[in-house]
Amino acid sequence: MQNVHSKTPREYGQSWSDYELLDAGNGKKLERWGTIITIRPEIQADFKSGWSYAQWQDMAHWEFEEQSSTQGRWKNIKAQSPEQWLISYQNLSFGLKLTQFKHLGLFPEQQANWHFIKEHARAGQKVLNLFAYTGAASLVARDSGAEVIHVDSVKQLITWANDNQERSNLSDIKWVHEDALKFAQRELKRGKQYDGIIMDPPAWGLGAKGEKWKLEHHLSSLIEAAHALMNPNAFLILNTYSPKIELADLVASARQFFAANQLEIKQLWMLTKTGKELYYGNLLRAIK
Repeated sequence: MQNVHSKTPREYGQSWSDYELLDAGNGKKLERWGTIITIRPEIQADFKSGWSYAQWQDMAHWEFEEQSSTQGRWKNIKAQSPEQWLISYQNLSFGLKLTQFKHLGLFPEQQANWHFIKEHARAGQKVLNLFAYTGAASLVARDSGAEVIHVDSVKQLITWANDNQERSNLSDIKWVHEDALKFAQRELKRGKQYDGIIMDPPAWGLGAKGEKWKLEHHLSSLIEAAHALMNPNAFLILNTYSPKIELADLVASARQFFAANQLEIKQLWMLTKTGKELYYGNLLRAIK
């Protein structure tokens, strides 16, 4: 199942005090979010887990049960477990909640990119976060002093991100409810430039006006727009988790616009407490 090339360098997202990938296997993963432990489906966990499913059940508060390929429901395992709660990462605070799409409001593997943003974003720089979800990368960039434009096609996610901004005692992120690629292309026409661009596009989804989105149809256009928007020495982060995009596709698209020495292409992984390795897709970073 894993879209894995053995010679490709790996980068590992790290657990932290309020998040831990405890175990994975048999098509599921066991995670601790603060004091709450969840079981969620994970297509890449096509191996045997470190602990038994009975052990997982003893530990977990909630388990997500799929009802279709895109939605499901949460089964309460421990009575009186909250459906919404807070966790922190360094000095940032994130609200989590159970959703019908199995997500909780944070992609913890992105810790590897948060660390990269922290190292590269500076006061006075302009950072564009496309497909920005609930705003973790936006908050990290803003906390570093950068001016941040946060773009997402789902209004509820922008509200969620704004709540996270307030919880983290930050302000002045600019919120844009728009299709990410269309916004980037309009920024080009306006002559705008950025010192950092972050893109974590979904494999599929809907635009702000209900347009169908499939990443494999737009990958080159996204990279082209990002490259054109970048100032000299600007950074780019792009994650792909689509099973329809091979590593070779990502490399070929990127090399249309970036020189080989400007690119860093890796696989994103996390290590479980039980020693299992879980693949989270391909990761492109570039410095123009």
